[in-house]
Amino acid sequence: MRNTETPGQPAHPTRPVVAGLLLAAGGGRRLGGRPKALLPLHGRPLVEHAARALRAGGCASVHVVLGAAAEEVRALADLSGCVVLDNPDWPTGMGSSLRLGLDSLTGTGTDAALVSLVDQPGIGATAVNRVRALCLSPASLAAASYAGHRGHPVLFGAEHWAGVAAAASGDQGARGYLHARAAAIELVECADVADPADIDTPADLQRLHRRSP
Repeated sequence: MRNTETPGQPAHPTRPVVAGLLLAAGGGRRLGGRPKALLPLHGRPLVEHAARALRAGGCASVHVVLGAAAEEVRALADLSGCVVLDNPDWPTGMGSSLRLGLDSLTGTGTDAALVSLVDQPGIGATAVNRVRALCLSPASLAAASYAGHRGHPVLFGAEHWAGVAAAASGDQGARGYLHARAAAIELVECADVADPADIDTPADLQRLHRRSP
C-alpha cells in the first residue's frame, strides 16, 4: 500500500490497490467439453460478464486466465482493458491457473488479488465491492460468505501470494491454504446480493439459460 506525503504534513495512506483475478480456463468436462468461458448469458460469453463484474466492483485492473479454447475465447469475447493470460497447463486443474495469475501480478505494485471464478454468474459487482472493501493492507485475507459458508470472491493480500502458489495444486486451488487459516479470514455476508451457484452440469446450464431475457 502506497503513501502520499506533502512537505510539512504527515503521510496519508492511499487506498490499497486491488486487482481482479478471473479464473476462466475450465474445459467444462461435465458439460460435454463446452469451455465455461464461452457459455452464453444475455447473448454474451460468461467470461465477459465476470470480467465486467470485477471492473464494476472497483478492481483497479483485471487479469483473466484462459485455458480451454483460449484462441476461440479471445476471438469471441470482448476482454478489452484486461490482461489476458493463456494457461497451457489448464488440464491439470485450477491450481495452475491460480499460480499463473498471481505470478502475473507479482511486481506490479498491487496490494491484493481478488479471485473470482468464471462459472459463478450470480456473483456480480456488489459482492465484488463488498469483499474488495475489506482490503486494508497486503496482509489482508477475506472472502464472501453465503449463509455463513465461505465462498467466492476471495481476497488475498500480496503477503499471501507465495504461500497460496506453493499450496495450489490440481483442482484444489487455494482451499488448503484457506482451511489452514480459517480463523484469520475476514468474511462478509453476500447472500442478499449474490448467488454462488456453479455452472457444472447440463442442468446447471439450463438454469443459466432461464436467467437470460
